[in-house]
Amino acid sequence: MVVPVESTDGTSVGPAADAELHRRLVYGDESALAEVYAAYVPLVRRIAVRVTRARAAAEDVAQEVFAHLWSRPYAYDPRRGSLRTWLSMLAHRRAVDWVRGEARHRKHAHADASALDTVPEPGPGPDETVVDRERALLLHTALAELPAPQREVVHLAYFAGRTYRQAAAELGIPEGTAKTRLRTALRRLADTLADPPDPALERGA
Repeated sequence: MVVPVESTDGTSVGPAADAELHRRLVYGDESALAEVYAAYVPLVRRIAVRVTRARAAAEDVAQEVFAHLWSRPYAYDPRRGSLRTWLSMLAHRRAVDWVRGEARHRKHAHADASALDTVPEPGPGPDETVVDRERALLLHTALAELPAPQREVVHLAYFAGRTYRQAAAELGIPEGTAKTRLRTALRRLADTLADPPDPALERGA
């Protein structure tokens, strides 16, 4: 007597025992795979959802389980247990693999993010250092070339942290005068730093 395969929702899917289904799978009978799928996919999905807690992942696990059965039917031995039990174990194992893979992925992603957070900002290269040094020297020279009244206001405003009103009070000059001197000085500095003289031309090269 042939025992029908029962699906997990209680409906019969055909008069085929596990051994018969296995034999047909070995011979590449696609209808056998369809019967097994119809009978056990609800069970496989349920197990996968319980482990992964993600329906999309459970669908992927189910596809892997039945693809494995189709490509390697010899992996199942009907003499050692029922197809239902074997598929349940395979579904659980694949679902656990998925969870572990996701955990590794999150761990690596966190490690990568942490590594990026701890990477020090690159310091200036040799060329940048030279340029910065030259600009600092140029600024110092440009400041020294300013008329003394303008230089005093710039010093108070940018090196001593004073407002132009405070600078005017310290220098004993009207606020408008301090503001005009500061504006004129900044314009001269900007022009000098924006178009510095070429040392080679100055040497007559």
